[in-house]
Amino acid sequence: MPRRASIAAALAGAISIGIGATLVGTAHEAVHSMSDEMDHDMSHQSAATGISKSTVRYRVPALTLVRQDGRPVSLPAEMDDGRPVLLNFIYTTCTSICPLLSQTFEGFQRKLGRDAARVHLMSISIDPEQDTPARLVDYARKFHAGAEWQHYTGTLEASIAAQRAFDVYRGDKMSHLPVTLLRASPGKPWVRIEGFVTPDDLVREYDALIGAR
Repeated sequence: MPRRASIAAALAGAISIGIGATLVGTAHEAVHSMSDEMDHDMSHQSAATGISKSTVRYRVPALTLVRQDGRPVSLPAEMDDGRPVLLNFIYTTCTSICPLLSQTFEGFQRKLGRDAARVHLMSISIDPEQDTPARLVDYARKFHAGAEWQHYTGTLEASIAAQRAFDVYRGDKMSHLPVTLLRASPGKPWVRIEGFVTPDDLVREYDALIGAR
């Protein structure tokens, strides 16, 4: 009898250990699954918050750029013509960021319709040594740029100075970021948007900007 009791006790202990291991394994899998779900949710959250917006004051530098019509122009004068300004930085041979930024400007002016004439859209080349006025004309035509949307080139030094002034210079054209800048009027702060906004997003930002001035 004592021997049978010992065997029974051993079996009971083994079964208990087996059940415990199963429960621990199940709990571990559940925690692992929850962790995966949290990582998945966080990745979606990161994607959803990929656009950042801030309000910044920039000093427009006294630079001379060359507009797409070949005319040398003063950057402050171009920006201070009384209209709200939308600004981005592009280059014509870009195949990733720049076409998306330009498509957004294209959609923005289309959605504004006749009111687009009240806004000054500006795109400054970060590759001025390649982007001649003629190339900018072709590029502008590709995105159906209206008269209110101007493209600019110039010397490399002037382009870099403009990029530095608006904190978009990243050393070379391959490292540039998707940045859109809006200003309601001369002397007002700029709204800086980092990331890819849609034309609808840009219209909403513009309407809010104009309504607040």
